[in-house]
Amino acid sequence: MMHLVVSLLVVAPVALLVDICARPRSVKRLRSAQGSFLLVQIALFIFGILLFVSGNAVLAAVLVLAVNLLFVVASNAKNDMLGEPLLFSDLALIGAVFRHPQFYLSALERSQKLLGLVALAVLVAAFVWLFEANLVTRLIGLGISLTTVILMRISLETKTFKALASEPDADADVAKLGLASTLLLYWIRWRGDAEKGMSSATDPYVSDLIDASECSPNAEPEIIVVIQCESFANPIELFGKRGVELSNLKAAKMDAVLWGNLLVSGFGAYTMRTEYGVLFGREEDDLGFRRYDPYLTALKDGALALPNRLGGDRWRSVFVHPHDMRFYSRHRILPEAGFSQLIDDSAFDRPSSGDGRYISDAALAAKILEVARIATERTFIYAVTIENHGPWSSEGEPLVAHYNRLVQAGDSMLGQLRDGIAELGKPALLAFFGDHRPSIPGASMPGGDRHTPYAVLRFDAAGSVIPGGNKRKDLTPAQLHHAILSLGKQSR
Repeated sequence: MMHLVVSLLVVAPVALLVDICARPRSVKRLRSAQGSFLLVQIALFIFGILLFVSGNAVLAAVLVLAVNLLFVVASNAKNDMLGEPLLFSDLALIGAVFRHPQFYLSALERSQKLLGLVALAVLVAAFVWLFEANLVTRLIGLGISLTTVILMRISLETKTFKALASEPDADADVAKLGLASTLLLYWIRWRGDAEKGMSSATDPYVSDLIDASECSPNAEPEIIVVIQCESFANPIELFGKRGVELSNLKAAKMDAVLWGNLLVSGFGAYTMRTEYGVLFGREEDDLGFRRYDPYLTALKDGALALPNRLGGDRWRSVFVHPHDMRFYSRHRILPEAGFSQLIDDSAFDRPSSGDGRYISDAALAAKILEVARIATERTFIYAVTIENHGPWSSEGEPLVAHYNRLVQAGDSMLGQLRDGIAELGKPALLAFFGDHRPSIPGASMPGGDRHTPYAVLRFDAAGSVIPGGNKRKDLTPAQLHHAILSLGKQSR
């Protein structure tokens, strides 16, 4: 019983001390009283659960602190790499880590992987060694958890706690409330936003983006190709003199009906945020706490997606991505969005040794053009590349040089698609954009600009690019959605 009392007295203050290490944090003051109170309740709840499972108070206390420390370390690492603390939505990716560990673990050094395995082995051994079949202690643990849940529920229903984290601002809330408290509150706020009804689909930006006088009859598209290019950004903007010029992007801008900066919100990751904006056309301010991973609730937004808004009776829509469609539940969301065909990695030959980890942009472009060539009806193709997915490390090749080489593959893809679409001899539209900037230690780091380039080209019935007047306009992903929709609906 003494061990139980001491463990209870230690859990709360140590959990608070560990949480102080989570960044971002205020240098002027500690976490708020409300955030600290909520954190203590969270720690005691987990302690009670682990005490119920293990029957050992010391083991339960150690595991609570280990979990707390794990979250803080993971959050700080993410903050350094992506410019954001750990979010509740990140926990939804745990299943993907187990299904495709190489996709995530490739970012870790061998020593980090070894350390993780050792830590896991130590925890399992400790649990087995210290496990006690003590019914009284287990019941006490269950009582602690139930009491804490009731207290937490009462606290969260008060006016004071309902006012916390009322608007999405993860950096400010972690600094004020602490990591664990912010994770819980954001999950609660997300559940509230997820239950709200879908807003109506509107085109608030079209009149500003597309001049109707520019849309001649021979420009009505029969093929629309949208390319979401992995980690595609201007290397000169990223690295200065160490960056290479993207000649195909430069040429596309000269002829584009629209081009400029795509104002993406993520850095180094979060492909789904940009993808959702372009496909579904909703601004992040309208999503509330859904903005952190809009694909978690995208099933209810299918009517807003480009394929459905173009019209399933008029357009056949194909989604191409040379990877597992279960990522972000694309295999369930995209059919609801109006895509009649999903082409995944099974449709491609695996890269041979020395050709990189992922299917090349050139192979993806060839598949897209194949789909476009055999099309017998108006066809909308949305493709997501993967060749330039990080981490950028190659034996004997510096990180910046490796990124330069892979981003040039994306630029070559743009040229390959431009030439291939011209050969179709059909009115067409090509939109090409980067999903986010790369996170490269010491070269491309969070904290500065986040935009990526985009360009939209139109082709006439002879396959010639229709000069667009070199019209520059910086857009959000949702605004790009409306621009594509406007150009695609010209034939109505």
